[in-house]
Amino acid sequence: MRLIIAFIARFRLSRTLQKILFLLPLFFLAACRSGGATAPRGAIAASELDLIKFAVELMLIVVVPVIFMALWFGWRYREKNNAKYTPDWTHSTRLEIVWWSVPCIIILILGTVTWKTTHKLDPYQPLDSEVKPVNVEVISLDWKWLFIYPEYHIATINYLRLPEKTPINFKITAAAPMNSFIIPQLGGQIYAMTGMTTQLHLIADTPGVYTGFGANYSGVGFAGMRFDTEVTSDAQFKEWVKTIQVKPEKLTTTVFWNDLVPPSENNPVRYFGKADEGLFDSIVMHYMMPDSPALVHSTQP
Repeated sequence: MRLIIAFIARFRLSRTLQKILFLLPLFFLAACRSGGATAPRGAIAASELDLIKFAVELMLIVVVPVIFMALWFGWRYREKNNAKYTPDWTHSTRLEIVWWSVPCIIILILGTVTWKTTHKLDPYQPLDSEVKPVNVEVISLDWKWLFIYPEYHIATINYLRLPEKTPINFKITAAAPMNSFIIPQLGGQIYAMTGMTTQLHLIADTPGVYTGFGANYSGVGFAGMRFDTEVTSDAQFKEWVKTIQVKPEKLTTTVFWNDLVPPSENNPVRYFGKADEGLFDSIVMHYMMPDSPALVHSTQP
């Protein structure tokens, strides 16, 4: 924006062209509304957006008058207006009360609402629902995402399928440098770290395809750590599970350590018809206690 304004100021352009150049950045910003956190497709993401909107609107109570007064003062005290000049004025108790009490009240309201909302949206807190949740184990790798469905004994690389209106319980870890797991249109992010397990509970209300990615820089292949999250009906999800279960490729301990752990960039979607039971927990324990001989034999080829 600053570059465009400087360009307009430097060159005497026509008024029409000036307007076009000024509005062009707003046109590109408008495209951001089509996705991301500003277009929630889940209850958690919608609640987070409501909190952001509330905070912005509350803070505008201070921001808007300040902007207005900045413009009004410039107009009122311009050279040709002959406004009354009072250089000896130093203090006003009424004004002090206004510009200290209003921000304090806003901070008190904002702090209270934020405290309650963020605790209500605790990512470790399971969602209340009569629908049985689906468990998904997430492993951050260099530079790809591995998703294991322990109840169905299947796994995928860089692709996530979820049923709509169904709570999803994510267990997240890493077998690579620390990263951050996020699907902006469904909810907030949480870190993936070796030797640790984090949790995230989300729900998708609307069928569609939503982008997920790693939000923490982790090396040269970081830009390719993106995946599609496809939300379908429960019946379509179960049918998809059946089609994956007949895939010939298996996710064994050997395949994981020899094939998936080594760094690779821009990995295509990949499906495993069967995944070793307990693989997620063994990965966590491997990095938690790497010197354990028994553990090394049980988790590495």
